[in-house]
Order: sequence, then C-alpha cells, then structure tokens
Amino acid sequence: MKMVLSFAAVMTAAVVSAASPKYVFLFIGDGMAVPQRMVAEEFSLATGNGPLAMNALPYQATVRTKSADAIITDSAAAATAIACGEKTKNGMIGVRPDGSRLKSVAEAAAARGMKVGIVTTVTVVHATPAGFYAHRANRGDSYRIALDLVASGFDYFAAGGVYDRFDDVKDPEYRGNVFELAKKSGYTVCIDDRNAWAALKPGSKSWSVFGADGMQFSIDADGSQPTLAEMVGKGVELLDQPRGFFMMCEGGKVDYAGHANDAATDLREVLALDDAVKVALEFQSRRPDETLVVVTGDHETGGMSMGFAGTGGKFIVELLAKQKTSAGQFSEDMKKYIAARGGKVEFEEVKPVLTRKFGLEFGDGGDRRMRVTAAEERALAKAFAEDVVRVRKRLKDTTAHDVARLYVFAQAAKNVLNAHAGVGWSSGSHTALPALTSAKGPGAEMLVGMSDNTDIGKRMKKLFE
Repeated sequence: MKMVLSFAAVMTAAVVSAASPKYVFLFIGDGMAVPQRMVAEEFSLATGNGPLAMNALPYQATVRTKSADAIITDSAAAATAIACGEKTKNGMIGVRPDGSRLKSVAEAAAARGMKVGIVTTVTVVHATPAGFYAHRANRGDSYRIALDLVASGFDYFAAGGVYDRFDDVKDPEYRGNVFELAKKSGYTVCIDDRNAWAALKPGSKSWSVFGADGMQFSIDADGSQPTLAEMVGKGVELLDQPRGFFMMCEGGKVDYAGHANDAATDLREVLALDDAVKVALEFQSRRPDETLVVVTGDHETGGMSMGFAGTGGKFIVELLAKQKTSAGQFSEDMKKYIAARGGKVEFEEVKPVLTRKFGLEFGDGGDRRMRVTAAEERALAKAFAEDVVRVRKRLKDTTAHDVARLYVFAQAAKNVLNAHAGVGWSSGSHTALPALTSAKGPGAEMLVGMSDNTDIGKRMKKLFE
C-alpha cells in the first residue's frame, strides 16, 4: 500500500510539474511551415551538419493557421492566436475582432512573477513580437505599438528596427521619442551598439535594437550584429531568476526570404533559428524538469516545395550552398556596381559575379549541375539589361523611384539557382499551408496531433494562470 501511495505521489508531482514549467522558450519562425523546416534539414544533412534540433523534439502537432476573417492569415492575426489563444482579423494585434483587449501568454507569465524577454530579427514593433505585448486594431500603428512596449514593463527586448516611426510627431497619441520614454521608465536602451548590449547585466530592464529596419540576413551577416542564438543566450543570462522566465524568440526574416522566393537565404534563416533552439535545449539539459521548449511557425510564406519540374523531379538542395548573398543584398550591390560605371556595363562583365555569388557556370567548366542553359542565359541577360536601364534613369533623375523591391536581375539569378536545386514556389505571399509545432519538456504533451494555432496560446496560458 505504501508503494502505491508513493507512486501516486510521484505521479501527482509529475502532473504539477508538467502544468507549471519554471522556464519557457517559445520560438516562432515567421513564414516557417513544414516545407521550410524540411528543406533546411535536407540542406543541413547534405552539407554534413546533421538534422535540425527543432525537428527532433518529441512532441509534434500540425497547426491550422487561418484567421477570423480569412483562410490565409497575416502575421498580426497569427501572432494574436499564438500569444493570446483567440482568433482575430488580419491586421489586428492583441485584440478581438470587436477591438476588446486580450491577455497574452507573456502577460500571464509576467503576472506570475516571471521575467519576460522578446527577441526577434525584425523590428520589435513588427506583428509577431507585438502580439505578445501590444493591443492595437491596426498593426501599422508602429508608434503606438512602441508605446505599448514601454508600458508592458517586460524585462528584455532585443530586435531590429531603428527608424523614424519611434518618434512619430504626427501620431495622435504622440508623447515624445519612444526611446526617451523607455529610458524614463527604467530601460537601458542600446542602439546599434553590440558592445553595450553584450555588457548588459542582470537586474535591469533593457531594449536593444540593431539595423535600420530588420537585422541582417544570416547569409549576409558581417559580425556587426549579434546572431539570434546569441540574443537568446544573452536573454537567459539576464532573465534567469528564482521565479523563472518566459522568452519569445522570432526568426522573423524567414518570412522576408519567403516573400522573395529566395530559397538559399530562407533556409539559412531557419538554420539560424535552429541554432537559437539549441541554446534553449542546452539550458533545458541542465534543468529538464523545469524547462519547456516550444517551436512553431505563424504561417507559411511562398508556397515552397521540395521538387521542381525543370529538374525532372530531382532535389539537389546542396547546390543552394553556392549562393553567398541574399537576393536583396545582391540587388543593392549591383545597383552600386552599375552606377559606379555610369550605367555603361555589359552582361558579359557580370558573368563572373554570378559565378562567385550564385555558383552559376557559363561554358563547359565548373560544376556541370550549375551550367546555365542558353534559355537561362538569355533570361539573365534580359533581366540585367532592364536593371541597367533603371539605374541609368536614376542617374539622370535622382527623384526616380524603383518599382520593384528586388531588381529583376537578382530575381533571375536566384530563380536559376532554385530551379537547378529543385526548389519550387507557388506564391510571393502567405499561403494557408499548416505550420508545425514541436515541443519538449514539462507541458509539451499538450501539443500533439492536428490542432489550431489558438490551442498554443490557450494551453500555454493555462500553465501560468
């Protein structure tokens, strides 16, 4: 009988532990669904780096992502569902469709005495991070969302996003420069200062920002900004305390790369997020009975597929390692290159650049899998000619604006590489493909099977209420 009672006591303790993790890491890949996770894993395996840590977590759930008013969600509605456990309309953050305020899992954790950290590679007032601290009917109200950030009282913010919307004097709720308001509220503010961020000590609240908007893509990183993994590691250092912490970490630029259909850049953002997950799992290895790690995505971006008709069904994902820059950065570099030569550049001159930056081979040399066909070369030459015309126009009229976010030459180059690697795309926007949620630790068993994105918020909030 004593043995039975002892076993019952152990089981009761296990249930309590499962219901109340002391440390919670929630990772969100913006625009990351099953295709992005699988392409990144196949790339990692093919390049000798092993499987993704996030894909090895023991509990898995397939998650529907539709919003209250559309089958295809935006990041605001998806963040609200994940953070607050209820559906809302696209464009709304932390509020119901009628505008009434919702409570987020981060706010529930803070009310319990846990410290809270928000980490992302895009601007901190972007929809996903905002879903955990802001309550606005319009995701575009950046200044007001920043006011909500200061009002949240959360302990650690590290993100991209230094721009004029943090001091929008035309906003009806203008109260002053938000950075200055944050300082008055007790925050240490670090602006584009990696050293100051690294020197932060436990015991104080901080808001650190890097970059003019989002942070650098991982493929373009030059070391001037911390990595996502480093920001999570710093968060652990600053947030660890007897009552525990909640940290939301977003790989926000997976979405940006998906919109651009830039496979090589996309998968490297997923790998960067996975490196951050490894930091959490290392922490969990030291406190396994107290730490919950959850990884999910808010929606899929781009309609990514593992297979492309042009390759005859072959998937040669390792070819994406040949790309050395994001398509966006390549566009900026080429604009400068063409402008520096007064717009007088021929396609033949940039072929070696395409070989260095994208691995594209012209002629009979090099990797035969990367040899550019005659049709592909014509398409590249045509795209380059269009960009030259745009630059010439800009040189003559400095007020002229470019129509496309990415120049067509960069688009053409990454499209050729995508095709050779066997990666296809069906959209330049979000899709309704389900996301994948993975978890490990006390409470992880709540996330299994086919579920809705609101289930993540609902079930996690119950851990703290």
